[in-house]
Amino acid sequence: MAVELVPITTTGDREQRGPIGSLGSQGVFTKEIQRALLEDRIDLAVHSLKDLPTEPVDGLGLAAVPERETVRDALICRDATSLTDLPEGARVGSGSKRRQSQLLHYRPDLKMVDIRGNVDTRLAKLDEGQYDAIVLAEAGLKRLGLADRITELIPSDIMLPAVGQGALGLETRSDDTAAQAALAPINHPRTHAAVIAERSMLAALHGGCLAPIAAWGRFEEDNLTLTGRVLSADGTKRIESTENGNDADGIALGRVVAQHLTDQGAAELIAVARS
Repeated sequence: MAVELVPITTTGDREQRGPIGSLGSQGVFTKEIQRALLEDRIDLAVHSLKDLPTEPVDGLGLAAVPERETVRDALICRDATSLTDLPEGARVGSGSKRRQSQLLHYRPDLKMVDIRGNVDTRLAKLDEGQYDAIVLAEAGLKRLGLADRITELIPSDIMLPAVGQGALGLETRSDDTAAQAALAPINHPRTHAAVIAERSMLAALHGGCLAPIAAWGRFEEDNLTLTGRVLSADGTKRIESTENGNDADGIALGRVVAQHLTDQGAAELIAVARS
């Protein structure tokens, strides 16, 4: 069977200036691709799963999730040797509220500065001295052969990943059973269950992809475990919940964790951060 690669440039790809939140809506990296799928111009959409909104699109479905890469975030420094080694007031580049808030919780003295562009562009800005450090996903650096640029992998007690980080989402039309059957062999059930739990939590919190929300679904001793974390934009407040559940029902686990976070005041933190 012949396979044709169809490159599609999204709004998020085109708009490389200003913080990602300034683009004004979710799905800036996915809408054009999904439109092509619905219009039968493509038969399979490959997404970075952390960019795929949790709100379902009529006629489309997540057919497969291959085995996940690492979920960790990486610190890349110009001179410092670690996060603790960064000088007081160091300029750290990140376009993610999730990353900014978690770093400020740990190091409130840091100056968080928005950064845009692809990985090479961001590394060039670091090397030019615009930042003292930047934060990128380890998975992306590894896929690009740039793991040697990593100064330190940030521990999970300081920084949890974005929902779906390190995973790919393969989306098809809901009625395309042939495409779904073809993708079945590359679906990784444990990864799929973990990201479904994360996405369920995010959907229940009504947080979208731009709020300071983090989640990590994984298997511990054969149990599906989900940790959710919500912060204030300035990092001064942080709430967290970890629960275990049935790997066959990640949706239910995500909702349980979301409820525990809501009981601790997550809705208020999200509302303020998004305003």
